[in-house]
Amino acid sequence: MIQRRLLRALRVIGPVALVALAALVASPGPANADIFTYTDAEGVTHFANKPAGDGRFKLYLKSRDRGSRKPPPGVIPVAPSDKSPERYARFDVWIRQAATLYQIPEELVRAVIKVESDYDPRAVSHMGAQGLMQLIPETAERMQVRDALDPREAIFGGTRYLRILANMFNGDLELTIAGYNAGENAVVRHAGIPPYEETQAYVGKVLSYYRRYRSTRDVVTASMSN
Repeated sequence: MIQRRLLRALRVIGPVALVALAALVASPGPANADIFTYTDAEGVTHFANKPAGDGRFKLYLKSRDRGSRKPPPGVIPVAPSDKSPERYARFDVWIRQAATLYQIPEELVRAVIKVESDYDPRAVSHMGAQGLMQLIPETAERMQVRDALDPREAIFGGTRYLRILANMFNGDLELTIAGYNAGENAVVRHAGIPPYEETQAYVGKVLSYYRRYRSTRDVVTASMSN
């Protein structure tokens, strides 16, 4: 079944690496700190934001200088109130970096962004969720996102949350998506997708776009299709 194949995409990180990532997420440093990584002889990937002189670690992701508004190569500056089709490819660099770092399928990150904000980094819901991945203030704080309207912080924070949910639900794709919408406690309490009309519709939409991004390599075309 296609669903079984989709689930396996989330089971790609070993227990030691999970501990390393959890420690990195919980660290008190800024969300955009430099991130270093190395893979040991057993194939386990380790992450750190302060390698403490350990020569095995190599720089994986350099933090952006918050005083500089110039985007890195490959990232197109955000234009005010931009509704052009080009916005769907605007954040490719950060989406790929976050998906690789947290070992979440890139297509899933894109699908969540599409359904949550339609790639509008300034989106704000009536419930107070903000940014590309519509993080509520409590979740943003947990994920160490200081500004949910900052596209880079939003992408890394939202993908970080997807990783935590995937770990919690043993890689179950539908429960991971449901948890993103309704919260992990609701999924645990109902022992499955909560019986909320909004959440059930949300899971279906995200899965639909996830499959579309997997089958259509042109992200702009995939994002514009209804």
